[in-house]
Amino acid sequence: MTPRIAAVRVRRPAAVGTVCLGLYLLGMDLTVLNVALPDLQRDLHPSAAEAQWIVDGYALVLGGMVLSTGAVTDRIGRRLSFACGLALCAAVSVIGALATSPGVVVIARGGMGAGAALFMPATLSIIRNLFPEPVLRRRAIAAWSAVAGLGTLTGPVIGGLLVEHFSWRAGFWINVPVALTAVLLAVLLVPETRAGRAERPDVVGTVLSAAGLTTLVWAVIEAPAKGWGSEPVTIAFTASGVLLGALAIWQSRARAPMLPSFVLRDRRIVGGAVALALTSFAILGALFVLTLYLQNVLGYTPLEAGLRTLPQSVAMAVGAATALPLLNRYQERVPVVLGLLLASAAFTLWTRTTSGSGFGLLLTVELVAGLGVGLVSAAGTEAVMSAVPPDRAALGSALNDATRQVGASLGVAVQGSVLATVYTNHLNRRLAVLHLASQAAPRPVGRGLPGSMTTDRLPPEIGAAVAAAIRRAFVDALDVVAAVAAAVTLATAVAAWYWLRRR
Repeated sequence: MTPRIAAVRVRRPAAVGTVCLGLYLLGMDLTVLNVALPDLQRDLHPSAAEAQWIVDGYALVLGGMVLSTGAVTDRIGRRLSFACGLALCAAVSVIGALATSPGVVVIARGGMGAGAALFMPATLSIIRNLFPEPVLRRRAIAAWSAVAGLGTLTGPVIGGLLVEHFSWRAGFWINVPVALTAVLLAVLLVPETRAGRAERPDVVGTVLSAAGLTTLVWAVIEAPAKGWGSEPVTIAFTASGVLLGALAIWQSRARAPMLPSFVLRDRRIVGGAVALALTSFAILGALFVLTLYLQNVLGYTPLEAGLRTLPQSVAMAVGAATALPLLNRYQERVPVVLGLLLASAAFTLWTRTTSGSGFGLLLTVELVAGLGVGLVSAAGTEAVMSAVPPDRAALGSALNDATRQVGASLGVAVQGSVLATVYTNHLNRRLAVLHLASQAAPRPVGRGLPGSMTTDRLPPEIGAAVAAAIRRAFVDALDVVAAVAAAVTLATAVAAWYWLRRR
């Protein structure tokens, strides 16, 4: 072993720790504003659709750009890409912290997604190149998966702390010191690597994918307010279909496509990527609904709500660790399918929620779902990364990241829209039965966040009846959302059993 290789191996744990710090920040930013939405609504008064864009804009831009930035990572160097992406996140976080309108917050969240798209492919690519040994690589990927989930699921806790002691703006300010610290550590501890033959970025593919996904998510988010059959929504759905169809045609003919043909021919890559995407769809959409339920129905403060999401993050870390022995013995198929079945069972149990349910039922759901998601995250990532050649590690990382973020953005959009639609319909019907619709709704029902309607100006007896109607309507909508998540994860388990056959 040469002195240079020996030195690199000594630095490997420190390099992985630096990469995981940046990754934790990325995961945290996905959800840190979830529990801050009520505080942000009191300050900037966003509509329900704008609130979804604030949550979704980050993951949407990240998912739309990350496949193309994988080529950028290979070309300019993984460490440089990691550092530049984090620096961009820090810069646009300042814009978000100083925002005076919901639109500026949405733009800042999109800018953070662009920064994350630049540095996230570098995370797995650096790990893949640091650990050519399969056993050590699996351990590092399991740690990567656990940190990614930990960041996402502890985001609400950090957001709750920041809101209670400062305001929703602190959810942006916190990014600046963390990102700059990770940049400094990367310069000192992470070795620079590049691909021997880097492909040119697929600019056309990036534009088509970003435009198609953004149009699709816009249609889903705006449909509850504008009407699912309204002209703008219909046009947006049609346009997204045309754009995504054009993307598929371009990918089949481009000289350097974002998705090379070997990716689509490999069952392990496709199976792992689909499992990751639809698991993110289910869990991130459910987490968006969960934080609203904890505050607007169960009455917890932002910090109390955030703390009550922690059991899921602990269970997810346990699931990622449990995946290791299963991977060594059964490869990816068993842990992926088992994890999806556990998640489906958890969401099915969640459909049993009533207006009188307490935190006990929810705790069981979080533990079982977290365990399942941890299994899928570690095993699905291993399926993708082990099937991609070492010199295309950034492509594998970008594909892994893109599927997660596209699934997350669609999960928040679809489940948030289902929640808003069912909640609005059920609440209007209950208020009509009570003959209170005009008194209880100073603004159109469904304009604000589901469950957030105020009853302060109503007489006590009327206010109590309206508050009960709000809680019941929200729980009715939650049950439908949980059923959607259960069906999606069950169908994905069946597909994964076929795609991830033992090699």
